[in-house]
Amino acid sequence: MSVLRLAVTTVVMAAIAVVLAALTPSIPDMAGTLATAQRTADTAGPDVLVISASGLLAWAVWCWGAVGLALTAATALPGVLGGGARLLLHVVLPAGARRSAALALGLGLGVVGPLLGTAAGLPLIPSASAAPTGSTVPDWPSAEAASATPDWPARSTTAVPDWPSGPDVTSGHVVVRGDCLWHIAASRLLDELGRPASNGEVATAVQAWWAANADVIGPDPDLLLPGQVLRPPGSP
Repeated sequence: MSVLRLAVTTVVMAAIAVVLAALTPSIPDMAGTLATAQRTADTAGPDVLVISASGLLAWAVWCWGAVGLALTAATALPGVLGGGARLLLHVVLPAGARRSAALALGLGLGVVGPLLGTAAGLPLIPSASAAPTGSTVPDWPSAEAASATPDWPARSTTAVPDWPSGPDVTSGHVVVRGDCLWHIAASRLLDELGRPASNGEVATAVQAWWAANADVIGPDPDLLLPGQVLRPPGSP
């Protein structure tokens, strides 16, 4: 533990206590103010309650930090005293606060042990002197083997089979998301008649489209799936 850091930390904590004592009322006065909160709010206003609560909270944090620093310093003691201080320190301060307190006091708590354990667990790296000194010849393939003609398969001269082409979509309709037979039939009638079709004409056309594409649509004419190709009525 660094004596200089311990002295500096003690001076800083004492200075903080002096500032708190100058800025806040006494602890008994603040406790009494909060004990009679309703009367204080009616007579002195809610600002006094806020100041008292903030002051008590600041003093509580200061006491918590002072106890943590004292326990951190006590962990440097040998024997049972140091062990008891470490046990209490784990209860009073979280891990992050313990590390901060150790750094403030110049203690290497929890640092030397893990470093030694890590160094002991590292695998040994052989030195350059332990490498074999004998020269070995790499087992490269000979030039004769490298220059040999590869046995590639001969190019196939078989003609490409004439597979049947996909569905002819030039005269049909490819279903997209949101399509329905009513819109498809109405759009096709508009192209054919040059005018908007009546509801009766569209209804007749819908039945014709369904009958022509029953194998694609299925039993529900209102269920169209994107990507389906519908043939116009009367097409082969």
